[in-house]
Amino acid sequence: MTGYQDIDFEGSGRRLRLETIIRLRWLAVAGQSITVIVVGLWLDFPLPLMPAAVLIALLAAVNFFLAVRFSPTHRLTPAAAFRLLAFDLCQLTALLFITGGLANPFAPLVCVPVIISSSLQPIRFSLPLGLLSVLGITALAFTPFPLPWFPGTVLVVPPILTAGFWFAIVSTTAFAAFYSYRVSQEAAELSDALAATELILQREKHLSQLDGLAAAAAHELGTPLATISVVAREMERELGTDDRFKEDVQLLRSQSERCRDILRRLTTLSAADEAHMRVLPLSSLLEEVLAPHREFGIRLNLVEIGERENEPVGNRNPGILYGLGNLLENAVDHAREEVTITVSHTAERVTIVIEDDGDGYAADILQRIGDPYVTKRQRDERAGGLGLGLFIAKTLLERSGAKLTFANRTGDRPGARVSVDWPRARMEAKTAK
Repeated sequence: MTGYQDIDFEGSGRRLRLETIIRLRWLAVAGQSITVIVVGLWLDFPLPLMPAAVLIALLAAVNFFLAVRFSPTHRLTPAAAFRLLAFDLCQLTALLFITGGLANPFAPLVCVPVIISSSLQPIRFSLPLGLLSVLGITALAFTPFPLPWFPGTVLVVPPILTAGFWFAIVSTTAFAAFYSYRVSQEAAELSDALAATELILQREKHLSQLDGLAAAAAHELGTPLATISVVAREMERELGTDDRFKEDVQLLRSQSERCRDILRRLTTLSAADEAHMRVLPLSSLLEEVLAPHREFGIRLNLVEIGERENEPVGNRNPGILYGLGNLLENAVDHAREEVTITVSHTAERVTIVIEDDGDGYAADILQRIGDPYVTKRQRDERAGGLGLGLFIAKTLLERSGAKLTFANRTGDRPGARVSVDWPRARMEAKTAK
């Protein structure tokens, strides 16, 4: 039982915690002990008590050693976890082998270590463990030990029924392992994608805060720069007639004055634009989204339905800006000639529809939009795609209260269509977040 402190060469954050395995093992020890006591002592069925007790004691001893030897927070490397799960599988198989094999109603428990491995371990460790379980199940089918039963009665299981038990347990193990693997992979992908979403949102918020940081920097640098300016003037007055230093002193003073002018402009810009940066009318928000995509050779058609005098005015939301920008970028990437952005607002709703004249979404992709790592439209050779970026955009927009609908354009005009719809109250400044 060595190797539990191996270096984590996998670098995985999904490694099994040793304490989890230890607790599950104590539960197994308790369950096995209770079962042996009930069957062998209370029901008085003929049972090989001594071999069963030795196997249970072996599991308990190894578990006690691990609990004492390692800290509760210790995490197992994949190789170490494989060895522990393989040991558990062998111990359980041996216990079942001497108590009736596949006829034992607890035989399906051999799939538990495989399920645990498939949900957290790499494939190259889960597959050998699955193969080991199949070998163990096969050995159970040929056990010479009968199932403990009433004294004087031997319960004979027909071979065809034993074969059925074998097939049922093997298929259950395979199905449960594959199912847990898929669920675990999807959960891990979703977790990674949400983490990326949070990083993107933080980045957008940091960019929005640069204006305030510039004002703070201008304020903090103003005093030392004024001191430098005073000292430079004094040096110019004292050394102005000395040709060795005259040019250097004049350069020092001119550059300090230039720095003061730059800081003065930053302060003025912050004061003038603070309200503009914090509060945006819907039309200004759209212009900020459209501006970076006007130089890619794709015509952007903005269609506004409703009077600008009545348009909603909301707080500047980095999540909305990034989300709409990502949807527009995806449309520009797949458009042939033009992208149409239709904006409408009523007293209750605000809707933005983005349409391109590309090939649209493939039928299988359309059903999976919103999942992370969906990576293609109908034309694989085009740049962009529908992967993590679209998942992040959808998540950020839904956080702002939007409902997104993805579809293909109808009629004789091919292309993709994305509709983003908000309750107007979520877009107004008093409730925008």
